[in-house]
Amino acid sequence: MASSATTGLTLRSRTGATYRFDPGALCLELLTTGGPGPYRRYEVLFEPADLAAWAERSRLTPTPALQVSKAEVTNARNLRDALFQVVIAHLHSDPYPPDDLGTLNKAAARPALAPGITPDGERQWAGTPKGTHLLATVARDAIDLLTGPFAHRIRTCAGDNCQLVYVDTSRPGRRRWCSMEHCGNLHKVRASRARQSEPDHGSSKACPSSDDGS
Repeated sequence: MASSATTGLTLRSRTGATYRFDPGALCLELLTTGGPGPYRRYEVLFEPADLAAWAERSRLTPTPALQVSKAEVTNARNLRDALFQVVIAHLHSDPYPPDDLGTLNKAAARPALAPGITPDGERQWAGTPKGTHLLATVARDAIDLLTGPFAHRIRTCAGDNCQLVYVDTSRPGRRRWCSMEHCGNLHKVRASRARQSEPDHGSSKACPSSDDGS
């Protein structure tokens, strides 16, 4: 799984609040750009600049200076939708959809981003990175995740109506939320309100009567 020192994406909730979401893998970051069926309304990949902007926000380090064509944007959406279906099948322990699995494997078989090093010792991407190289890198990351030691840690957020997918890379493996800033905090607020609304039968005491007639 590709990673960098700074990971995670800044997302915006329905209320307009921003929060940090770290899905734990490059391939799962792509799932935040939209998806098949009901997730189509979240689509953000329309133009080459959109795919390049996603790469800049992703955990790839450094950001590749991509040359992206319109056809590669279409391929990015197709790969993302296929990956979405494969991940959902994985979460339900269902067989992977053959067509979607084929799309994933086909993308992974193409040349990926090639790392290099500058004379100053800095990391760089060799050659002229294109959208196809980016998608191959994402697809290979997905295969590494789905066949690796954290495959059983891929989960969806436990929040109501939250479909964000992440891999729990924490040592205890008890992550439940997409983000403690968002769904985790909403859960704590709701739990607190529920406790406050419960009748406290044990705390009510009768007032002592006065024996002085007052």
